[in-house]
Amino acid sequence: MLNRRSLILAGGTLLLPALFRLPAGASVARAQGAEIGTAARPLRVGVTAGVHAQVLEAVRDVLAKQGFVLRITEFSDFIQPNAALAAGEIDINTYQHLPFLEAQKQQRGYDFVPVGKTVLTVMGVFSRKHRTIGDIPDGARIAIPNDPTNGGRALLLLAKAGLFTLREGADYRATVADITANPKRIRILELEAASIARGLDDVDAAAITGNYAVPAGLNPLKEGLAVEGTDSAYTVLVVVRRGDENRPWAQRLARAYADPAVKDFVERTFGGAVIVGA
Repeated sequence: MLNRRSLILAGGTLLLPALFRLPAGASVARAQGAEIGTAARPLRVGVTAGVHAQVLEAVRDVLAKQGFVLRITEFSDFIQPNAALAAGEIDINTYQHLPFLEAQKQQRGYDFVPVGKTVLTVMGVFSRKHRTIGDIPDGARIAIPNDPTNGGRALLLLAKAGLFTLREGADYRATVADITANPKRIRILELEAASIARGLDDVDAAAITGNYAVPAGLNPLKEGLAVEGTDSAYTVLVVVRRGDENRPWAQRLARAYADPAVKDFVERTFGGAVIVGA
């Protein structure tokens, strides 16, 4: 597993983590013989590092006050949290939006279902060379994420900003092949999402999701040349293996994201660049 950090918080005490390996789809509660959400059997939650991990830690703190225990495992990419969920190494994950989940299910055969919403990390178009979308010159190089769903998401945002035209009916599955008119001869660079913010100086502009923009000191609402609206289809979900969607522990984690303390943390920490349950 890549770059994982495991934490157990039980009544303010840091406990040493243990790895549980179960067959895909196995009942965690039966296999472990203990109620999930206790010190003896924490709820094992996978999340990507950065914004989603920070919000999950706020959720963990709220639930800890209620005597419900989480163990958080952080991942450095978008693929491993679903692989770990399928393998039974974690019980639940909180990092992916519906378009990404649907693409992963189709490509990898996962039988996962969402049980609630977490936050929307707003995507914005950023530049350190140009102050407005209109300033972006002919032949400009614009970076977008290279994963299928966030790449399409970026193309939709750039098209809405007027930089080029996509074929009629294009959605989150759009690719550069769907660009039908490109009068400014914009050059699209498809890069790993986590690396785009670090390379912003090397391109004319870049489409960056909030979970990577915010840690890089970029606020989509203040600095974005173009920004998604709250009607975005990219709100992140709480996801489990099919059969676990009605488990009390799954429902409890999902509900905790709506807790006033979590909403207050998100507003104070991210200044509107992250929205709870959009």
